[in-house]
Amino acid sequence: MRLDFILRPAVELYSACAALLAAVWCVIAPQTFLLTPLSGWLLALALLALSALRLKQGVRILRFRCRVRHLPIWTLSASRIPQLPDSLFLGRGFRWLPTHTQRLYLCRLPQCEHWLRTDRPSASGGDPLLHGVELREGRVILPLRDRPGHTLVLGTTRVGKTRLAELLIAQDIRRGDTVIVFDPKGDADLLRRVWAEAHRAGRESVFWLFHLGWPEISARYNAVGRFGRISEVASRIAGQLSTEGNSAAFREFAWRFVNIITRALVALGQRPDYARIARHVINIDKLFIDYARVFLPGHDRQAWDNVVRIAGGITEKNTPRNLQGRDSYVVGLEQYLSTTRLHDPILDGLRSAVRYDKTYFDKIVASLLPLLEKLTTGKIAQLLAPDYGDLNDPRPVFDWQQAIRQRAIVYVGLDALSDAEIAAAVGNSMFADLVSVAGHIYKHGVMDGLPQAEEKAAINLHCDEFSELMGDEFIPLINKGGGAGVQVTAYTQTLSDIEARIGDRAKAGQVVGNFNSLIMMRVRETATAELLTRQLPQVDVLSNSVSSGVTDNTDAQGNIGFSSNTQDRVNSVQMPLLESASLVQLPKGQAFALLEGGQLWKLRIPLPDTAHDQLMPENIAQIARYMEKQYDSAPVWWNRPETVVTAKNDPILWLNDSETTEKLTDDTPDTPPARER
Repeated sequence: MRLDFILRPAVELYSACAALLAAVWCVIAPQTFLLTPLSGWLLALALLALSALRLKQGVRILRFRCRVRHLPIWTLSASRIPQLPDSLFLGRGFRWLPTHTQRLYLCRLPQCEHWLRTDRPSASGGDPLLHGVELREGRVILPLRDRPGHTLVLGTTRVGKTRLAELLIAQDIRRGDTVIVFDPKGDADLLRRVWAEAHRAGRESVFWLFHLGWPEISARYNAVGRFGRISEVASRIAGQLSTEGNSAAFREFAWRFVNIITRALVALGQRPDYARIARHVINIDKLFIDYARVFLPGHDRQAWDNVVRIAGGITEKNTPRNLQGRDSYVVGLEQYLSTTRLHDPILDGLRSAVRYDKTYFDKIVASLLPLLEKLTTGKIAQLLAPDYGDLNDPRPVFDWQQAIRQRAIVYVGLDALSDAEIAAAVGNSMFADLVSVAGHIYKHGVMDGLPQAEEKAAINLHCDEFSELMGDEFIPLINKGGGAGVQVTAYTQTLSDIEARIGDRAKAGQVVGNFNSLIMMRVRETATAELLTRQLPQVDVLSNSVSSGVTDNTDAQGNIGFSSNTQDRVNSVQMPLLESASLVQLPKGQAFALLEGGQLWKLRIPLPDTAHDQLMPENIAQIARYMEKQYDSAPVWWNRPETVVTAKNDPILWLNDSETTEKLTDDTPDTPPARER
């Protein structure tokens, strides 16, 4: 590596001008140089070539000085986003090499400070020098073969993480893959971008919106309605309960009772949901009676009549103490079953649950009730516990298996800014369900049980505010999800967010260690910055120093009284390839990326240009109006004829056609639907 110092005056321009003047003089007056006219022209051509070379070198210095002072934000219209067949476009940039570390070190010397001063503040903030050290930049891509290794994006707030998500999601949608977007805060720009890209790709028929802030237009979803093993339902619900201190014991109790209830519901032919589970946790007597009424006649035709006869004679005096406050049929069932040798796993489980004192039972499930209350309150209960038999509700019902088979685009907005507790509960439930589906796909494939040919599907999972969605069940997803086609792209602020969510530093390290690709934008936490810098090697950096000295001659008879010397010395010091301080000074929309097995790239991320995108709706209310118009009423949906796309029924044309919009003003409200929780 040579000593490349280019933050300096462009002295090459002086020699370029001198060579140009000399070339002109050779043409005008060759006799001045004792040359013939022909020789003058030949010498002029040589001097012009030298002038062009030196001019190129000087312009390079001027460009460098301009870039290190100011680098504007790069915006890119949606139509110009490259769609590469075998890779994912990340932006423009360059491979960060020891040469760039060398330039960065030299440019930050005190004598170069005046070159970096500018009166014009940078729109992106940060230090433009970090990207200006290289003049030639090209496309930075992530090969699709590396995406099953998952990608982690780190950056503090308002530096462009969500905008990077828009860029990646747009490419995944156009590629035709399954795209699932988790957005806890419900970013309006991200929703509009997903909606616009779905229509641009002609995939609006498989676009599903689940949004807690817009329950009137949101699709419905049962987080515990689909499972491979019955015990998964209890794990998804109890997994959200606290495990600190004495709460761990109550969590195990809650798991057991939810599992008992779920087994009974499935045996009765009922699909479990949060509403049913909450109802039976509060009053398990009814479930016990209903199951016994169905099960006992199959054992003995007279069994239920005997239970009814026993229940008719139950009084407060002959009721056991532990069964006081229970339904008389429960007491009658207990007395009947105690006299028989009937054994049934589900019946035994329900029997053990009702044997507890009612007051004590309420105490041990007290930690479960607040969670179920969050998930069964207001209009959210209709979203999470859909009535499959209600034909008057046009809102679709989806599940992850169905979404993956249809290569759907699913946007999940959790509205965490309005109610963080409910957002976290719903997000964790959906995530746990997705983990279960990934396990099923891993074992049986996507088209399990269907006659269609098996196709390997890429499931692109984009998790904004990743730390709010993560639990213990997430670890096996990133460990083994690649075999099921799951490609996770997670976005979060700091490493501490993950540690705080999981509550275990070792587990947090396990999660982070499973992300093979790392994109780091501006961060403020040193530990987060070191996640990248510690993986980089040390390099040798050269520095130039001038030393001088004077030596007296003690020989009085000599001819030399003293001697002096001046030396230019080149020193070599060891420095990290990238320092943590550089990550703190990154401008908006810029990042360092560790890709393809540890290669460090410096990149600029294009921010999607919404101003020139005709498909982008102005607000979410327009999306709401479109979805309300597009929902089919249930009694006629199976007979819907194919429609011709016109300006009156196409959402894209409708949103951008002023005349059509004016005609629909009377029928379409200008305000969004009331948000009720």
